[in-house]
Amino acid sequence: MSELASSPFFGITLTIVAYWVGVRAQKKTGLVVCNSMLITVALIIAVLTVFHIPYEDYYQGGSLINLFLGPATACMAVTVYAKMDLLKKYWLPVLAGCLAGTVTSIGSILVLSRLFGLDKDMTASLLPKSVTTPIATAVSEGHGGIVPITVAAVIVTGILGNLAAPFLVKLFRVKDPVAAGLGIGTCSHALGTAKALEMGETEGAMSGLAVGICGIFTALLALGFDLIL
Repeated sequence: MSELASSPFFGITLTIVAYWVGVRAQKKTGLVVCNSMLITVALIIAVLTVFHIPYEDYYQGGSLINLFLGPATACMAVTVYAKMDLLKKYWLPVLAGCLAGTVTSIGSILVLSRLFGLDKDMTASLLPKSVTTPIATAVSEGHGGIVPITVAAVIVTGILGNLAAPFLVKLFRVKDPVAAGLGIGTCSHALGTAKALEMGETEGAMSGLAVGICGIFTALLALGFDLIL
C-alpha cells in the first residue's frame, strides 16, 4: 500500500474519484450540504486517515493537479470576454464594487486578528483568504505568512461561498445578475465562481472578472500590511 500511495498516480486518481463521487451525490440529492467540493475534501481526508497515508505521499499527485489552478483561473477570461459589452457599460460600478469588497475582506481580517490576539504571521496567512489560491499564496508568502494555513483558509472561504451564495442572493433580494456575480467572485474566488456559472452566464462572467480584479487589489492593499502592523 505504501508503494502505491507514494506514486503520483495515487493522488491524481484519488482526487478525481472523490470529485466524481461528490458531483454524483450533489446531483442525486440536490441538497446544499451535499456540495461536491465538500464531499471531495471529506473523502480524501477519510481515505488518508483510515489507511494512515501521509499527506506528503498524496501530494505527489495532488501537486500535479495544483499546477492547473493558474491556467484554470486564466480560463475564466473566456466568459468575461463573452460579456465585454456589459463590462464596458458597467466598468465603474465593477471597479468600485470589487474595491469595496476587497477593503471589507482585508479590513475584517485585520480587525478580527487584533480582537483575537493573532500574531503578524497568522494575520498575514489569513489576509488573502478571499482571492484565488495562486495569488493568495504569493501574497501570504511575500508578507511572512504560513502558506498551508493560507491555502486552508482559501479553501474554507471558497466552499462556504459556494454553499451560501444562492441563499444569500435570495435573502438580500439581489435581482441584478451583474451585482450577484461580482459579490460571489469578490467573496469566494474560483469556487464561488463555479456556483455563479450554475446560476447564469452573466453571473459567472462577472464573478470570474471579480476574481482577477480583487486579486490585484488584494496584492496592492497588502503592501501596506507591514506598515499597519
